[in-house]
Amino acid sequence: MRFEGTQDYVATDDLKVAVNAAVLLRRPLLVKGEPGTGKTVLAQEIAQALDAPLIEWNVKSTTKAHQGLYEYDAVARLRDGQLGDPRVHDISNYIRKGKLWEAFTSPRLPVLLIDEIDKADIEFPNDLLQELDRMAFHVYETGETIAAAERPVVVITSNNEKELPDAFLRRCFFHYIKFPDRETMEKIVEVHFPGIQKILVSRAMEIFYEIRDVPGLKKKPSTSELLDWLKLLLAEDMPIDVLQNSDPTKAIPPLHGALLKNEQDIMMFERLAFMARRQGR
Repeated sequence: MRFEGTQDYVATDDLKVAVNAAVLLRRPLLVKGEPGTGKTVLAQEIAQALDAPLIEWNVKSTTKAHQGLYEYDAVARLRDGQLGDPRVHDISNYIRKGKLWEAFTSPRLPVLLIDEIDKADIEFPNDLLQELDRMAFHVYETGETIAAAERPVVVITSNNEKELPDAFLRRCFFHYIKFPDRETMEKIVEVHFPGIQKILVSRAMEIFYEIRDVPGLKKKPSTSELLDWLKLLLAEDMPIDVLQNSDPTKAIPPLHGALLKNEQDIMMFERLAFMARRQGR
């Protein structure tokens, strides 16, 4: 099957090409882009489009590569041995399967999401090179080898917080999700808010892209934050003339907490409004 986007996910042509190429090659699809551009949701939608189970491995700063394979709970085995539990004679009782193990042994071809790989230690990607290459690993405690009968579809996301090793990049098919242009964004909004008033969307998007274009902004608002803002505007039944008011002395838009997420950016907009008021005297 080919990925053509879904009813709930607007995929650009270059993203469709990247997904289908990675599926055909069975190379991990490494997806980068700004936070909030739909990288994690992409894996969920690929699984839906391929009618495949989704296995999610959410990486944290403390995550180690071996946890994706398996973990051996020696402490639990020692405790059970002291208590005379007969389970201690079978070491497999103390092996906890990781997400790669689940993906390799899944009865149906799965989509494996390794989410935000750049959060982990710099050695994390290197430690997974062999397993992702061979789609197999050895369990030393039991002497067995866990191998995938068929290579799962692997989606790896990164927010570009740190560079990934070249050896790791060579094994991936890479795609950078560009921030949506206005036309694509309108399609995304229509998917989430069918039949929404066009004038409201047009003016809200003007404000949204104006905010993103302000130089020196510490955190630009993302697609998900635009959707949150629109949801609030609809819930509050915000009059359209409030958004159409282009008074530069009121630089901060209504319900701006959905778009501006730190005090530096809010203070910058307040300074812009103050300067506009002074120039208007």
